[in-house]
Amino acid sequence: MEINKIIHGNCVEKLKEMEESAIDLVYFDPPFFTQRKHTLSNRNNSKTYEFDDKYESIEDYLSLIESVLIESKRVLKNTGSVFLHCDKTASHNIRTVLDKVFGRESFQSEIIWSYKRWSNSKKGLLNSHQSIFFYSKTEDFKFKTLYTDYSATTNLDQILQDRERDGKTVYKRDPYGNAIIGKEKKGVPLSDVWEIPYLNPKAKERTGYPTQKPVLLLNQILTLTTEEGDLVLDPFCGSGTTCVSARSLKRNFIGIDISKEAVELANSRLEEMIISKSNRLNKGALDYLEKTEKELAILQHMNAFPVQRNAGIDGFLKEHSNGSPVPVKIQGEHETMEDAIEKLERASCGKNYPLKIVVQTGESSAERLFRFQTNAVIIKSLELQTKDLIKGYLPSARREALPHTH
Repeated sequence: MEINKIIHGNCVEKLKEMEESAIDLVYFDPPFFTQRKHTLSNRNNSKTYEFDDKYESIEDYLSLIESVLIESKRVLKNTGSVFLHCDKTASHNIRTVLDKVFGRESFQSEIIWSYKRWSNSKKGLLNSHQSIFFYSKTEDFKFKTLYTDYSATTNLDQILQDRERDGKTVYKRDPYGNAIIGKEKKGVPLSDVWEIPYLNPKAKERTGYPTQKPVLLLNQILTLTTEEGDLVLDPFCGSGTTCVSARSLKRNFIGIDISKEAVELANSRLEEMIISKSNRLNKGALDYLEKTEKELAILQHMNAFPVQRNAGIDGFLKEHSNGSPVPVKIQGEHETMEDAIEKLERASCGKNYPLKIVVQTGESSAERLFRFQTNAVIIKSLELQTKDLIKGYLPSARREALPHTH
């Protein structure tokens, strides 16, 4: 079986040629039973792509889906999973076919891909999501839990507390009255609602192929259920997004499509991989947060998650130290180190953290620091360390304080 290749042909026939239990993940985005022909051109209108999504009946359509699912299950490893992408048009019908082929007990999640799109007003609700059904072949399927940051409305106690048996949101206490901190936390486990932007018409990644999905969406699916070197199959590969995602994440792939033009397009994308970055994901979702981009970058480099609405603690390391959380305070733009340490100590009162970290971002008097009683560890930011190194190489006559940038 040849891998890392886009195959031209009928996917059911090509699947039957594949050996059993060879694939780690099957993702497919079949036609949605829209009963129309889809046509779209690339940005400079030099190429037009189209595919026919018309069937004699819903039964004919579901028969195709079932045939692909049966073969997909056969070629999947016991640790493998299938993700089927659809929308409201036939999702309720497809779910019954998935239950029939894989079994109701193999259903893992219905992922809601939520996005914003603008459309002319019509009678009814605006379509702004699609569904991705996640089924495993067996109970022994691969899965990696992904974590997201806590929301801005989550306060410090909610993150740290170990709850009483009745679920009250209060700290457990030891015999001496000290708060008992909960287990190590890495953030909030990824939910089944994914807010990933739809590809806009000007996105560099967009090819002009109808129904093209963003690589970011496939990256999330592949990261959840595969490892480097695993083999990913897309029997309706279209413009090749799944294959681009697989290659970018160091997975192997096999793509199949009945359209010769789609196969050519997918191969060209693999030669020059373009993956759009989402400003909305990188910035838009953080617009309402208190943390600056600089503070968020520092926390990210420290492998720490941010904490909002707390003047003394900016975040916590994702790994505990000797079983206890490690709070991090970043010196503010107009804040002295003494003030930063004092705020951290005040926010840590009664928590008994054995290790606390203050990140120094600006110049400060060493003499005043030594007079301040604290057991916090002071670490200079990368920016400050870089400036110190540069000053060390400058001639002594020119060793003046470099201007501090924010």
